[in-house]
Amino acid sequence: MKAIVWTKYGPPEVLQLKEVEKPTPKDNEILVKIHATTVTSGDCEQRSLKLPIRFRLLMRLYIGLRKPKRITSLGMELAGEIESVGKDVKLFKKGDQVFAATGFVGMGTYAEYICLLEEPEDGVLALKPINMTYEEAAPVPVGGLEALHYIRQGNIQSGQKVLINGAGGTIGTYAVQLAKYFGGEVTGVGSTMKLDMIRSIGADKVIDYTQEDFTKSGETYDFILDVVSKSSFSGSIRSLKQNGSYLIANPRLSQKVRGRRISKKSTKKVMFGAAHPKTEDLIYFKELVEAGKIKSVIDRSYPLEQTAEAHRYVETGKKMGHVIIIVE
Repeated sequence: MKAIVWTKYGPPEVLQLKEVEKPTPKDNEILVKIHATTVTSGDCEQRSLKLPIRFRLLMRLYIGLRKPKRITSLGMELAGEIESVGKDVKLFKKGDQVFAATGFVGMGTYAEYICLLEEPEDGVLALKPINMTYEEAAPVPVGGLEALHYIRQGNIQSGQKVLINGAGGTIGTYAVQLAKYFGGEVTGVGSTMKLDMIRSIGADKVIDYTQEDFTKSGETYDFILDVVSKSSFSGSIRSLKQNGSYLIANPRLSQKVRGRRISKKSTKKVMFGAAHPKTEDLIYFKELVEAGKIKSVIDRSYPLEQTAEAHRYVETGKKMGHVIIIVE
């Protein structure tokens, strides 16, 4: 089968199209023919090791010090069709259309086929929404579930004011829609070219961060979600209402220390923490999609053999929503 192999750490060119052995499912696994996968900023950071020093070292220790060894193909989410199942599989059958996330331990969705556990320990797996194409479904298991985790943390009540910083990206486009679904009055922050798209998915107001700093506007919010982790910490705290919550998706150590102190000494709460997706969350999200409450925003798609070019585009920072890899 064809797969994009990760030969070493570095620029997009280290991703090479190769012929590799097609996997065979174990008794408790399913074999999925992948139709679509994604390229995220996280994929690019893993490939290039452009990460904070502590994460860079952990990546090398786990994957390989000098070059990738434990994991040789990137990609963490997919949509596809089950080609075969192991003899102990009960929940799925051949021909089922599914979407899934492999988790960091697995990866490997830049390929024609992948084997997944029927009940993943690290990832998630479910039947894909009937009203989504493979291309639309592929970004949900990572971006959608991370957004769901963060928005749930905000405990949004009807009529509350919510600000999403980074509203035009992988997580942000879903976060805007979820915040609206839960009754929030949503302000989306993004770059100039993304504002119309952010409005189109439900934002009540938009802010162009290249022209305006939301922390200096005098507006206050019940919940601020900083997906890109680039807003002023002090300014964001000032922009919170009393009893408001500020969630930083990728906090620095200094922000964690300051956040814990503020949470203890005031009515304002600072939150952190990565998502730990569960299959029941993916099924819940699927139901929202099928009810017409959530949709995926697709910027552009690339064939598998142009995965390196897709990485190059994502690294420009210009993508709106999701970049998809189509696997023929």
